[in-house]
Amino acid sequence: MVILHVYCQPGARHTQWAGWHDGRPKLRLKAPAVEGAANQALIEFLAQVLDVPKSHVCLVSGPHSRMKRVEIEGVTDAQLLAQLPPPP
Repeated sequence: MVILHVYCQPGARHTQWAGWHDGRPKLRLKAPAVEGAANQALIEFLAQVLDVPKSHVCLVSGPHSRMKRVEIEGVTDAQLLAQLPPPP
């Protein structure tokens, strides 16, 4: 299990990694920040990129914030780092 601290920008044109923001990987989400749509898009994106079931990705904190903490089961630190954008 790993913990990922991520900065999310909802309402973007595409869901994709977008570099780094304040030492956190930045993720642009196509979904708007309405009724948890962006949080669900975050979970779906991470599950797809890391090839784990959505049930293994859990938003631990930040449901109403751009700064989020996500717990991911079934992934090693090395697997996670391989999928993140290159650090600045």
